[in-house]
Amino acid sequence: MRMLNIAAVYTAFALGANVAGADPQGLINMRDGDMMKLAVHSAPRAASDTPFTLETGETATLADYQGKVVLLNFWATWCAPCRKEMPGLAALQSDLGGDDFAVLTIATGRNPRPAMERFMAEIGVDNLPLHTDDRQALARSMGVLGLPVTIILDRTGAEVARLIGDADWTSDSARAILSDVMAQGN
Repeated sequence: MRMLNIAAVYTAFALGANVAGADPQGLINMRDGDMMKLAVHSAPRAASDTPFTLETGETATLADYQGKVVLLNFWATWCAPCRKEMPGLAALQSDLGGDDFAVLTIATGRNPRPAMERFMAEIGVDNLPLHTDDRQALARSMGVLGLPVTIILDRTGAEVARLIGDADWTSDSARAILSDVMAQGN
C-alpha cells in the first residue's frame, strides 16, 4: 500500500500536479526513508525574528528570505552528523537554488570562521553560506536543542516541517516534499 502511495505521488509530480496543496497530510504521505523523521506541522508555525550574522558580518532575519522556500539548517563544525549531511545540502542548493529556493545554513554556537572554512573544504562544499548564530539566540528561539536540525520554511517564512538529525536531502522523497512546498503559493 505504501509503495502505491509513493508511486501515485511521483506520477502526479510527473504530470505537474500539486498533490498536497496546503494539506499537511499530502506532505506526510510523501515521506520515505530518512524523510520519515520529518515532522510535518498540522498548520504553519511562525518563524523567529531573531537576527543572525551573515558571512559578510551584517545581520539578517529569516523574514529577509520571504518569497522563496528555505531549507534552514542549523549545524556546527564539531557535529559529525552535520558533516555527513552537508554534501547533500550542497547538492540540493546546486540543483534547486535560485529565486524560488535556498538552502540556508547557519552555524550555531562557537564556530570560528577558519574552522567553518576548513570544515567545508574537507567535505568539498563551496556553495553554502557561512552564516552564524554565535550566541545560539536564533537556534534557541526556534527550539533547536541538538544538531543538526533542518527546518522547511514556506514562502511566507512560516515553518511547515522540521527534521532532527541528519538526512539525505537529495532523496526522491525529500525532493518531492520540497517541490510540493515550492508549488504552493505560485
